[in-house]
Amino acid sequence: MPCEQQIVQTLYADHHRWLCGWLRKRLGCVDHAADLAQDTFVRVLTQRSTQPLREPRAYLSTIARSLMIDMFRRRALEQAYLETLAARPEALDISPETRLLIIETLVEIDRLLDGLGGRTREIFLMAQLDGLSYVEIGRQLNVSVNTVKKHAVRALMHCLLAAEE
Repeated sequence: MPCEQQIVQTLYADHHRWLCGWLRKRLGCVDHAADLAQDTFVRVLTQRSTQPLREPRAYLSTIARSLMIDMFRRRALEQAYLETLAARPEALDISPETRLLIIETLVEIDRLLDGLGGRTREIFLMAQLDGLSYVEIGRQLNVSVNTVKKHAVRALMHCLLAAEE
């Protein structure tokens, strides 16, 4: 049976060029495609599989698609953050390190909220960001206060479990 290193080397040699082309078509940028292709193979290395793949291109494109979504989500969050800063009346002078920490925090919050169901996420955001009471949320969403409470508890439990990790 081939060792893990040989499997990854063969996978890289046989499919790296194809993956770069696949990503370049979707991203329109050779450099971003090369970066994501490398990130894809790093992810393959960290998954430690000793079995050769039956469908290597499907496997690689699934990983690359996930990384591409993460990249787009991060860009969108960063853009929204920069637009919010630009709209503020007073000039904020923050260091690049602080900016990076803020963006990484926003990405983590987005990832956390993405793990919630749509209704649960909506109720959580209405309560936490808009400051609405459970009664007001129930009225706006046309659901009972008990339903709002159940979703709020589910969201808070999700947050607590994620914080423990």
